[in-house]
Amino acid sequence: MPTHVNRQTVSLTAYPDLVVVYLGMRVNRLTGLKTLLGFGPQIASSVAAKPDGLLNHENMLYSLFPAHVGMRQYWRDTPSLLAWTRSDPHRQWWQRFLKDSGGTGFWHESYFLRGGMEAIYDDIPNRIGFATFAPVTPARGPMFTAAHRAGKSHAGEPVLTESDLYGENSH
Repeated sequence: MPTHVNRQTVSLTAYPDLVVVYLGMRVNRLTGLKTLLGFGPQIASSVAAKPDGLLNHENMLYSLFPAHVGMRQYWRDTPSLLAWTRSDPHRQWWQRFLKDSGGTGFWHESYFLRGGMEAIYDDIPNRIGFATFAPVTPARGPMFTAAHRAGKSHAGEPVLTESDLYGENSH
């Protein structure tokens, strides 16, 4: 019996350096609702600015209780993703968040077409994603930045250094 399903696929040959990033923000305390709601318009504005290398952005709802929202982004390549993360407004958001999560938790997982994956979980109380099955380790030293976790050599300077975040001699 022939199928009635319209099966389609894509050719990613034009995107050999594609990076897919899943991100999420989870409300951990009531004050986190304000933090979460404050990021919505800022993210929408950032996406509307069409940063170089961002191919697509999709909003996602992970759960209503606790409130946990996120997005999936497709980037042309690692250099364009890293350039955007080190520019404003992202740089400012990340610096503020790493000093005070505002009652929320944040995570991301990145997948690279040329190989490699990495993740970070900041103030996420329950293990999700890779953390549900892989050993969890502090994001310190060589595990501090996304580019280093993914084994990418063109990391450049992070938005906030480990010594800025934890103080000198933080290892």
